[in-house]
This record gives sequence, structure tokens and C-alpha cells, in this order.
Amino acid sequence: MKILVLGAGRMGHGAVFDLVRNSPGVDAVTVADADLAKAQAIAAEFPDKPITAVKFDAADEAAAVDLMRGHGAVISCVNYWYNVSLSRAAIAAGSNFCDLGGNNTIVDQQLALDADARKAGVNIIPDCGLAPGMVSILAELAVSRLDSAETVRIRVGGLPQKPEPPLDYQLVFSVEGLINEYIERARVIRDGKIVEVGSMTEIEELAFEGFPPLEAFQTSGGTSTLPDTFFGKLRELDYKTIRYVGHCAKFKTMIDLGLCSSEKMNAGGGDVIPRKVFGRLLEMNLPADGPDYVLVRVEAAGEKNGIEQTVRFEIVDSLDAENNISAMMRTTAFPASIIAQMMADGRVRSRGAVPQEKAIDPDIFLAELRRRGIIVNESVA
Repeated sequence: MKILVLGAGRMGHGAVFDLVRNSPGVDAVTVADADLAKAQAIAAEFPDKPITAVKFDAADEAAAVDLMRGHGAVISCVNYWYNVSLSRAAIAAGSNFCDLGGNNTIVDQQLALDADARKAGVNIIPDCGLAPGMVSILAELAVSRLDSAETVRIRVGGLPQKPEPPLDYQLVFSVEGLINEYIERARVIRDGKIVEVGSMTEIEELAFEGFPPLEAFQTSGGTSTLPDTFFGKLRELDYKTIRYVGHCAKFKTMIDLGLCSSEKMNAGGGDVIPRKVFGRLLEMNLPADGPDYVLVRVEAAGEKNGIEQTVRFEIVDSLDAENNISAMMRTTAFPASIIAQMMADGRVRSRGAVPQEKAIDPDIFLAELRRRGIIVNESVA
């Protein structure tokens, strides 16, 4: 099979690595980016593999159709706001499509393409990274282990192995994506109803063995389509981001000061957009690409054989130093690669624009994660 990766940043690099190193069914890979040199640099890392690097503008829908033709699946690792037009392009090209997502409004627009995707005989599956992403499939699997489920709690975080002040955080994916999940409202299920709550709220303490004190707080996008999927089936569902203690209060102060506003303001020398300036400052001043961890905890509580039971999936992943593949790349790009291959090789039997928790066989997906050395521990209490 032939797979196309759009975007030659960290996650595009991770997807290409998985396709050429972990995926014997993949015959050829195309990596495309607006900066051809970045795509060529990724291709050059695998000189013995059939990788083609091309220059590509993600805003050019017609060019996307031409590029996608002949590929069994497309993985979008570009900014989320391109994903609706790229989904349309994939349908026109007859290629399956998945992305790293992260924005509920964009996902709704993609899922509205269901009839067109079914008619074209392809899949459009958004939000296929880490969170949103693999946690949706793990949540579905955890719920399936019970006779009846009441609550699902999802806790996920990417952390530097050596935290540095002032935020004890490093950039492990797009700064635009980070700001987006910190400022938009989070969709959850409360008392059986789908509601929205503010991000950077409801801070809780939690512990992972071997780690210093951690906190988790509401952020946007992590639940993805799960509130709709589980509406009428669960009483409670939420998602929180894990950070080292103190991060939330510091970052929220900057949000409250208006540094994440997208409204133009006059700064004396002309108009500026605070969010753009702040994002650039984060890129300039926060560490990036250092050794990292990814922590995941997905719990479903309910009943099994008349007894109260909680099913937990837990992951503690870390940098692959030998190949310089970060934990965030492994747990974000690898799941998207797995789903792309499952679409391309027919292991996704349904067609249309559908949430991954409805389309992907969770046991096959879990086996693929473990085959790649992503250790998913399952426990029951």
C-alpha cells in the first residue's frame, strides 16, 4: 500500500518513521510540506526506503486532490483548520483520510461529509492522534469490558523528563494546538447531559509511580466525539490534561491577561494579534525536543457480573533515544499511522466519515500499539 503524509514537522516525521520502520505492509510513502527542504530531510533519513518528498500547499484543495490520488490513505499532520478542505480533497481523490485533529467544530464539519465519503467508498476519520485519538479507542475498549458503564475518566499529558521553569513544560507539538486546547471550552457528560466547561479549571491532584506531584485540569478537544458516542449510555465522562503541579495556574494567568486573544490591538507601533505574539514567544523561550514522557490513564467504572468494577488502561511512554523519536511522536503519530493502514488494507470495513471509536476494532488497534513497544497496561479493580 502507498501512504501520503501531509506535514513534515514532528508528527509527520513520526508518522513516516512508523510507516517505514514498523509497517511491513507499506510499499511506498510520500511526505509533503510547504517547505520542501523539511520533507526532503525526512526522506533522507531513510535512504533505503521508497519515500518521495514533494512541495505542497495545504490550502490548495485542487492540488491536494491531485497529490492524494493513488494513495491508499492520507495522514494529515498539518494544522487542524485545513482538515475540512483536505477531507473534501480525499473524497474527490478516492483516498482514505485521517488527521491529528483537535478542534470540535472542524470535526463536526468533517463528519458532515459522511454521505459523500460513503458514496466515494472511502473513510474520513478525524482526531486520530493521542488525545483526541487513541484514548477514544481505549475508552471504547474499557467500556466494552463491562456489562454496564457509568463513568469514563481520561487523563493524558506530555511532560519533559527534565522540567524547567517557568512552566515546567516543553513544546512537543504545535503551539497553536496547545493554545487552542487551553482556551476553548471542553465538552463533557455531566449527569447524563452533554455540557461545556471552561478549560484550565477543576484542577485535581493525581499520581503516577515514580513521578513527582502531578495535576490534571480540563482542556478542550480531548473528548472529541466521545460525548456524542456515549450520550445516553454514560452518566459522567471527562478528559483532563496532566502537567507538573503549578503549570495550570501560571498559564491561566497569561490567558486572563489577554495574551491568547485573537483580537487585533494597537501596541504603539501598529496592530498586533496577542495570540500570535504569545505563540511566537513560547516557541522562542520554551524548550523543545528534549527527552519526554507521555502519561495516559483511561478508566471506565460500572458493573460486571453484578459487581462494581473499574477497568483501567495506563501508559507510561518515553523517548526512543536510539531513533530520536519522542514519546509524543510515538503516541500521537503511530496511532494515526495504524489507523491509516487499517483503512488502506481493509481492516476498517465500514465506509464514510465516522468517529474512530465507531470504526476501529479496538483489540486490533491495541495489539498494533503493543507491537510497536507502546506498553498498555490493563487492570481491573
